[in-house]
Amino acid sequence: MNKAATKSAGYVAEYIVLVVAIIIIWIIMGSSGKLNPIIMPSPSKVGSTILSLIQSGELWENLGISVLRVLQGYLLASVLGIVLGILIGLSRHLDRLTGLLIQLIKPIPPIAWIPLVILWFGIGEGGKIFLIFLGGFFTVLINVIDGIHQTDTKLIEVSKSMETPFFKHIFMMVIPSAMPNIFTGLRTGLSSCWMCVVAAELVSSTTGLGYLIMNARQFGKTDVVIVGMLTIGIIGKIMDSLLKLVEKLIIRWN
Repeated sequence: MNKAATKSAGYVAEYIVLVVAIIIIWIIMGSSGKLNPIIMPSPSKVGSTILSLIQSGELWENLGISVLRVLQGYLLASVLGIVLGILIGLSRHLDRLTGLLIQLIKPIPPIAWIPLVILWFGIGEGGKIFLIFLGGFFTVLINVIDGIHQTDTKLIEVSKSMETPFFKHIFMMVIPSAMPNIFTGLRTGLSSCWMCVVAAELVSSTTGLGYLIMNARQFGKTDVVIVGMLTIGIIGKIMDSLLKLVEKLIIRWN
């Protein structure tokens, strides 16, 4: 076994130990009566709920719908964030022009947009996608702008001295140099999109993990709430790991 494989195996073992420790503590606290089973059900209850939701197909159906919504909003946020980020990062005029607007809109949480979203898009899919888009867009945009601004000035000077064509200068020097920041924005934006899916599915939705969680909360089904939260966390982690793998491959190639 090589060094990289040994290191990966060590990480997996650490994760397993951590999860097992949390479950053991959870079981002990529940058995000792320190946890109210209505507020915090036991691991066995949560496990049986997971199996029940899987067997009925309810979990898969809502998961598939939420994943599709997140991917649509995230891809839109990524494309627009990268394109506009590059344009703003390269233009001092655009940077000054848009800086105040970005700083004003960025702190507004997506849930605060819900009343306007209902007015603009109604209760269809468009409003949900827009809220998820908002969750990731500014994170991607700002990281791309910062990445462009942090391009090594020596590279720019060399490019100018060699009279490199504009588009070749952008795609061969500026973007590769900004790639670490771009991927930071993409990964953080993906997490933000998953955090916004619950808010998005509050907009008169009858499907999705956000709906599953909110509907269960209304009926006091804490076990279903926990299953929904765990599902979002697991799928979000899988997608982030895949994106991290792509980042390693691309940055290594650069």
